[in-house]
Amino acid sequence: MHGANPQNAFPGEVDKQPCYRSGMRGFYAPIAAASVALLALFAAPATAQDTSGWSIAIHGGAGTIARENMTPEQDAAYRAALQRALDAGAAVLRDGGSAMDAIQAAIEPMEDDALFNAGRGAVLTWDGDIELDASIMDGRTRDAGAVAGVTGIRHPIDLARKVMTDSPHVMLAGTGAEAFAASHQLETMPPEWFETTRRREALERMKAEQLSALDVDIKFGTVGAVALDADGNMAAGTSTGGMTGKRWGRIGDAPIIGAGTYADNRSCAVSATGWGEFFIRVGVAQEICTRLRYRFRAEIDAAQARVPLDEEGIPTYLVHASEFGLEAAQAQEEIDAVIADVGSLGGDGGVIVVTREGHPLFSMNTSGMYRGRATSAGMNEVAIYGDE
Repeated sequence: MHGANPQNAFPGEVDKQPCYRSGMRGFYAPIAAASVALLALFAAPATAQDTSGWSIAIHGGAGTIARENMTPEQDAAYRAALQRALDAGAAVLRDGGSAMDAIQAAIEPMEDDALFNAGRGAVLTWDGDIELDASIMDGRTRDAGAVAGVTGIRHPIDLARKVMTDSPHVMLAGTGAEAFAASHQLETMPPEWFETTRRREALERMKAEQLSALDVDIKFGTVGAVALDADGNMAAGTSTGGMTGKRWGRIGDAPIIGAGTYADNRSCAVSATGWGEFFIRVGVAQEICTRLRYRFRAEIDAAQARVPLDEEGIPTYLVHASEFGLEAAQAQEEIDAVIADVGSLGGDGGVIVVTREGHPLFSMNTSGMYRGRATSAGMNEVAIYGDE
């Protein structure tokens, strides 16, 4: 799946409009208008793209995930869980729902599934507690909400969205976030509902053998979803329990807007999973979105440079940004470059991305990532290992 070239909603053809001269020699109104349009692409508020298609991608964590370490039953269980989450999000989009509703619908089943490190089944802190983080972002408005270090909240992604829609803030943490959740009557569960034997044993082994969180977890257990809806709006969300044995209120990239989650209709939606400290330092999610915006502009400039000139050296037509789109391979190059940057600093992990053109893409520098993607063009697949 990695690096594949899914159906391209925008084939990259340039719109050929004749260039007419104005009364002043050497000054061409369409060229001036095109320049203004390109500037507006990077300065104006995001607007929905003209598309009737939709796309969604999900992940359930990346890391050292090898076939030889998975029984057939475990492999099947993870694939089934990923498929349930993917289908839940895709159903929302298929019925004309919003990208925001779709990613929440996809993430909540993974928060309820003890296979993943988010909500039920989350890892334990050094003190044996469970502290949950989540974030969500609307690419249409760039509104965002996040929570960190919360306990007892069944669906942290729901709480993050409430912070976005029902408060003037972007992030709430700890007991304050829990009080906010209570004021909005969000569902809570007792500690025993979240804890699993597998996570308790991992913490005990970590302490007994003086291991690091990476030695115990093997993978970075975060869940996330990104989507593009039929109205051309994008959204991203991420939820996690963090790292086994985390101490002192440690917070990773998952609730950090711009590091673990970012969405912008002008470029893409991103959810990350990995060694959070490195993803924060790189600013992975926003870095990917920014690189795609500038790659888009560079490709438009290159297309305009290929336009034939008339006898006076004037372009015979203008390339219209509204009819232009990046190909999947072009977007993949930029995404891979950011993950390579994480690796150069010593970090591991991966991302899921949906572009403004509708490409659902993945990138990782680990041996595997629990992931899936679906589109209105008929793609529907889940995968685990890096060579799928």
